Amino acid sequence: MSDLNYGFDTLKVRGGYNPKEHNNAVSVPIYATASFEFENTERAKRLISFSEFGYVYSRIGNPTVGVLEERIAKLDGGTGAIAVASGMAAITYTLLNVAEGGGRILTTNDLYGGTLDALKKILPAFGIKIDKVENPRDLEEFKEAIKNDTKAIYVESISNPNATIADIEALAKLAHENGIPLIVDNTLATPYLLNPIKFGADIVVYSATKAITGHGNVIAGLIVDGGKFNWNRGKYPQFLEKYYTLRNSDNKERSFLEVFPNFPFIARIRSNYLAYLGATLSPFDAYFVLLGLETLSERVKKQVENTEKIVEYLETKEQVAWIKYPAATKSEYKELKEKYLPKGAGSTFSFGIKASEEEIDEFINSLNLFSYQANIGDARSLIVNPPKTTHSELTPKEKSNASIPLETIRLSLGLEDVKDLIEDLEQAFRTVFKENSESIKEYDIAATSL
Repeated sequence: MSDLNYGFDTLKVRGGYNPKEHNNAVSVPIYATASFEFENTERAKRLISFSEFGYVYSRIGNPTVGVLEERIAKLDGGTGAIAVASGMAAITYTLLNVAEGGGRILTTNDLYGGTLDALKKILPAFGIKIDKVENPRDLEEFKEAIKNDTKAIYVESISNPNATIADIEALAKLAHENGIPLIVDNTLATPYLLNPIKFGADIVVYSATKAITGHGNVIAGLIVDGGKFNWNRGKYPQFLEKYYTLRNSDNKERSFLEVFPNFPFIARIRSNYLAYLGATLSPFDAYFVLLGLETLSERVKKQVENTEKIVEYLETKEQVAWIKYPAATKSEYKELKEKYLPKGAGSTFSFGIKASEEEIDEFINSLNLFSYQANIGDARSLIVNPPKTTHSELTPKEKSNASIPLETIRLSLGLEDVKDLIEDLEQAFRTVFKENSESIKEYDIAATSL
């Protein structure tokens, strides 16, 4: 499966895998082994000197995980990828790798709460400073915020929970004019809805826990190297540093750029961060992610359809104060949606209801089909109140900066019958607000005709 001309749906099922290389197993085998035979001392020398590439120890590479890595690289149009044990590991390893030794990351407040907290607590302890633009739609603000020691721009393609859309092409152009890479968290979009590398992104990260796997049964992260950024410059000396561990057969020390010219960013994460910080994805978990990938297009397509119908339903409710989703009537992201996300803007969005905290609690507790939990992208429909859960780490001021007021509710739409989901929301509205509105049957008819 080396042919990149295959279509997306072929690659998501077959990419990166040749059954003949795995005893003709139709499904990718789970290689439940800690280490691999060298076979003989000569082959061991070739492996150690990178004259031959193969598997040595599952902490840094495993065949099951390797299929997943090659498959996601093909789906994203990258030159290489690495799978790790969580989405937060993917984000942390990526930002540490790009800004190792100190520097600045330029970002926005439109990020997942855990990411915002990590930028506040963890990265500064390693000498990495964080700058944020106040208005992520203002390119001039990004431009003015770039400093001599800025090492990367980092954004979410579709933000969590407010579904804002980053202007990836414009940000990539700005980043490259300043000699820095653009890093995009593409978790909510998945490679099915958006390919950031095609628009100039250099590194793409995912929480594969979410829609990529899509069944709420595994924790995993992915990092994809676009393969086009020039790391051979003074701002990134870590890629030019020569290592004894990268020596050739003549014991000559080499750099990551010399040994892995097509994917030095990924190779450095594998050899340094994955090997020694150890957030290794198990082959069992990689197998679950591969199973999820096989139905990615079908699942996300249905989830987007459900989401758009739910948004249209919520727009009829007088108790709904606002809706933040690119397909919503009053969204300011319609133009960017048409450019970057013609197949849909994902299945996660937020809305606010005109209610007290107690009434919001009652609304959530009254739902029967929506699971109250912190995940997104699941086959099941989920609901959560971000100010009290997923973004609870943020101070009141930080919540305000991230546009997450106390009335915020986040929905992640699954694969259920949308009629049943609307019924569930309607009965919750009636329970809280004691409505005498149109009948549920009438809403069902409207839903099926949307």
